[in-house]
Amino acid sequence: MPSIVPMKASTRKESVGAAPVAEVDAQEIDAFVERVWSEDGLAQRTLEAYRQDLETLARWLAGRGRHLRNARREDLSAFHGSQPVAVRSMARRQSTFRRYYASLARNEPGFDDPTLLIERPKMPRSLPKALAEREIEGLLDAPDVGTTLGLRDRAMLELMYASGLRVSELVELPLAALNTRQGVLRVTGKGGKDRLVPVGEVALERIQAYLAQARPVLAKGRQPLALFLSKRGEAMTRQMFWTLVKRHAVSVGIHAKRISPHVLRHSFATHLLNHGADLRALQMLLGHSALSTTQIYTLVAKEGLKRLHAQHHPRG
Repeated sequence: MPSIVPMKASTRKESVGAAPVAEVDAQEIDAFVERVWSEDGLAQRTLEAYRQDLETLARWLAGRGRHLRNARREDLSAFHGSQPVAVRSMARRQSTFRRYYASLARNEPGFDDPTLLIERPKMPRSLPKALAEREIEGLLDAPDVGTTLGLRDRAMLELMYASGLRVSELVELPLAALNTRQGVLRVTGKGGKDRLVPVGEVALERIQAYLAQARPVLAKGRQPLALFLSKRGEAMTRQMFWTLVKRHAVSVGIHAKRISPHVLRHSFATHLLNHGADLRALQMLLGHSALSTTQIYTLVAKEGLKRLHAQHHPRG
């Protein structure tokens, strides 16, 4: 469960140029966010996404003289039709609204859920991007380990590829999460759920070199909690890590368009499957709550085999 209680609307600043949310709707949103936080222990980013989606809907409904709790199905359909957003954004908003109104229906007998008959948008299937193993080798070798930042970058890249961490999990790792004797990490993933993941010998060697030679320099005599530190001696951010991955990838000839923030995580999963890993074990390593989420990597592996066949088979 997150350690930070979700912020109430009254303590938050309105978005620039946005109309204020009616007090009755703000109270509804506060109650809903606190309820799902206490029930599921969702991450702060997820709670803020719920809040923003509901505030957007509340402002739109206000123009029709309605509040959140008395919205009708035709209101929600009109709202979705009026919003020039991508399919994924629309799907996320619908998911938020379904959860909000289902919560009201569950706790208030007789409440009519306006989302029940709304059709879900069809999501385009996009496969995770994975680099070839030789490309990964080049990327991991890119940082100059003769420098402080190079030692840090090499350790981060090796760890993410060795353990399949999410970017947010990597940059939020506390120093105390690492057990060098056992070679494992205690990772807090989505929903505040902990899991143990192996580090691997090569990644552990790189991390130990970083801890011995680079981290004390970056810490500047302080005792920061984060494992990986920026030049200012503070915890790294997702944006910082994304920038360094992209820079090192381009330096070894990997086109920037082929790089995503999770490219090392996707490569970790795909390469494990290619070498015979069990899907259930991979699910545990990745921290997926549903096996169906992990199964998409089997499609990536199959696509790779198809390309290999087409390239090398005489009748491919």
